[in-house]
Amino acid sequence: MRVKGRIWLVGWLVFALVVLAWVITRDMAGYAAAGQLDTLRTRKSVLQAERAELIGRINRAASRAVLVPRAEALGLRQSVDSQIVILRVTEPERN
Repeated sequence: MRVKGRIWLVGWLVFALVVLAWVITRDMAGYAAAGQLDTLRTRKSVLQAERAELIGRINRAASRAVLVPRAEALGLRQSVDSQIVILRVTEPERN
């Protein structure tokens, strides 16, 4: 039995529609992924800015300009150089 030209034409049209549907589905998934990526990049930028602000606050709070007045208010004083002891860690001997 020989396949007629109309059946070949319908077969090629169905094949083309399936391929087009697959391409459209793939593109829609790509657009969705691009949207999520854009959202994540924006969130990353916000979090990096927040991190930089928090590090700045930590550095300001740990500065001598802040710590010395607080220590003096608690009755503490700044140590002199002769009171500072540097401890050295030696490597244990290997047998």
